[in-house]
Amino acid sequence: MTTSAAEIEQQKQASAEAAALLVEDGQKVGLGTGSTVAYLLPALAARNLKRMRWVATSPRTEAAARALGLQVEPFELSELDVAIDGADQVAPDGWLIKGGGGAHTRERLVAAAADRFVVIASSDKTVERLHAPVPLELHEFGLASTLRRLPMARLRPDTPRSPDNGLIADLHEPIDDPAALAQRLEATPGIVDHGLFPSAMVHDVLIARASGVEHLRI
Repeated sequence: MTTSAAEIEQQKQASAEAAALLVEDGQKVGLGTGSTVAYLLPALAARNLKRMRWVATSPRTEAAARALGLQVEPFELSELDVAIDGADQVAPDGWLIKGGGGAHTRERLVAAAADRFVVIASSDKTVERLHAPVPLELHEFGLASTLRRLPMARLRPDTPRSPDNGLIADLHEPIDDPAALAQRLEATPGIVDHGLFPSAMVHDVLIARASGVEHLRI
């Protein structure tokens, strides 16, 4: 049965609100970027938590959080208690594809700094196996040479740059082995970062379905 757009939005809100309840008073929290995180921010603000320290993965998230009274600060902390973010694809083993909004480099840095990385998603984000495209952030310097090394990558037309002024592209290769592809991309000069996130980085996945929010611990 097809899930309607309105139902998907309800699921995004449900997963975000469930994740907000995992945050404890006095914690250092990383805030992701995207349409599901847009529901997370008001849910966190409504809890009226004290002594919090907030870090955002994009100017868009920072502005939205500040408008709700969450005092976002520069990411100068060495570690975070929890980071919460969405995903474009969630595989059964916990591997993710992120970067639809072009902030995946900052999202990885924040997730890696967190003791607990919580992924929030609606049911349409679940996949049996990861598939193309994989978002990439590329250096502008030497771009033609970088793209020659990535013949199946395409720059996104009319797309804003990353929060750190990188160019955003999508790699349209089959994903037979996510770990091997991630390793190859990390070794390719000109790539700032890619959107493949390993299950080892993920601690919790909250998937909202029509029947309720499923909490998976990876």
